[in-house]
Amino acid sequence: MKFTTKLGVLAVMLGAMTSVQAKDIKIGVVMPMSGPFASHGKQLGNGIKLFMDEHGDTVAGDKIEIIIKDDTGISPSVAKRQAQELLIKDKVDILAGFSLTPNAFSVAPLATQAKVPMVVMNAATSSITEKSPNIVRVSMTLPQDTAPIARWAYDNGLRNVYTLVADYGPGHDAEAQFKKTFTELGGKIVGDVRTPVKNPDFAPYLQKIKDVKPDAVFFFVPNGEQGVALAKGYKERGLEEAGIKALATGDVTDEDVLDAMGDSAIGMITSFHYSQVHESPENKAFTEAYAKAFPNERPNFMAVAAYDGMHLIYKALEKTKGDAGAEAFMAAVKGMKWNSPRGPIEIDPETRDIIQNVYIRKVERVDGVLQNVEFDKYEAVKDPGKQ
Repeated sequence: MKFTTKLGVLAVMLGAMTSVQAKDIKIGVVMPMSGPFASHGKQLGNGIKLFMDEHGDTVAGDKIEIIIKDDTGISPSVAKRQAQELLIKDKVDILAGFSLTPNAFSVAPLATQAKVPMVVMNAATSSITEKSPNIVRVSMTLPQDTAPIARWAYDNGLRNVYTLVADYGPGHDAEAQFKKTFTELGGKIVGDVRTPVKNPDFAPYLQKIKDVKPDAVFFFVPNGEQGVALAKGYKERGLEEAGIKALATGDVTDEDVLDAMGDSAIGMITSFHYSQVHESPENKAFTEAYAKAFPNERPNFMAVAAYDGMHLIYKALEKTKGDAGAEAFMAAVKGMKWNSPRGPIEIDPETRDIIQNVYIRKVERVDGVLQNVEFDKYEAVKDPGKQ
């Protein structure tokens, strides 16, 4: 009888252990699935799916479950509400996504309060990682992508530049970093303007820039429709004919909008951390797999960041043996290195931001397709906004 009782207790203990070992790890992804930034959600979702298709849905014996919530675009209140629902109702272990800065800002305090990791897959304002000790970013910062184009501009004889940026966090970061790097080298900013985040009319700003006659204009606007309108306006207003070079960060000419830009984008010089035609074995494998999984779609930097974000999550969980708690997870990601489709990348152990190569590219037609062709490179760039 005593033997039977011990067996019964042992069975209960084993059952409890089995339930712990077989638990799901839930990842709540907050990103725009509707509205003007729906393309962000599509690319992020594609990157997540592609990684999981290739690597399975089990890590350290635990099954990975993805729960997606639509933040609808630049809407901090919606993003916060969706994140709260993921944490309270769905009981997610990890938050991820966040393509837009205002939304990431609104959710950051929740990551701290709930003690869950938050993996930022796009939002690029430098200070985001400073809003919670539980945030790690796998995308980029605007200062990181901006400083190289400012340096390249000066090194290539441009001395007078006008800046045009969108009037929100990333635009402010891009503007500040371009001005800082360019003027420290000896260049001069001959004018600046900040445009509305929603529905800007670029025509009067572009005409004013043309009248000032700088050597170049530096642009930053949200990825998507605004980049298309800006590129077309630049050509239609005759800035190119006036000899004013177009400089920008690479999200303005990303692969998701290049076809819509058409010939207006040709010749634009950008600095960025990823191009579809980046030459490496990892990118060749990534782009081929992407084309097979999503026919007639082009991968962009968001798809790569989501793909890398899942890589980071899987590797961290392998190191922690499935412990998704913020303390163990964040310790696991600090200093993590791997070869991404964009090149070698590393998580800065001090800032939890990404260290990566930044490439200087020019929009050209390659086999009839508009591409960002890399022709120069700055290696292992840290976020200068934190230096």
